[in-house]
Amino acid sequence: MSLFFVQHTHDAATCPAKDPKKGNMLLNHLQPQNARKFGVKLHADAVINGKHTFNLILEADDEENVSEFMRPFETAGSVNILPASHCEKVVQQEGC
Repeated sequence: MSLFFVQHTHDAATCPAKDPKKGNMLLNHLQPQNARKFGVKLHADAVINGKHTFNLILEADDEENVSEFMRPFETAGSVNILPASHCEKVVQQEGC
């Protein structure tokens, strides 16, 4: 499985948290049992305080699984999926 860093951003006008139905739908979508349906394991998520920026660290077999999992967030804004590695792996293989 590969590691991915995902960032979703939207503006205040399209913030899903403003709509209780949409906000709850997205919260349910992020549940571990739902993520597994997409072949995704959710390691961490965080919203940057005062910003409309949501970050996730996910693990999946390939980027397509992550893309499918993140599709609901595209209705509110952009989704940027980046291949990532654990720091230990980078230091052992490449150095910083």
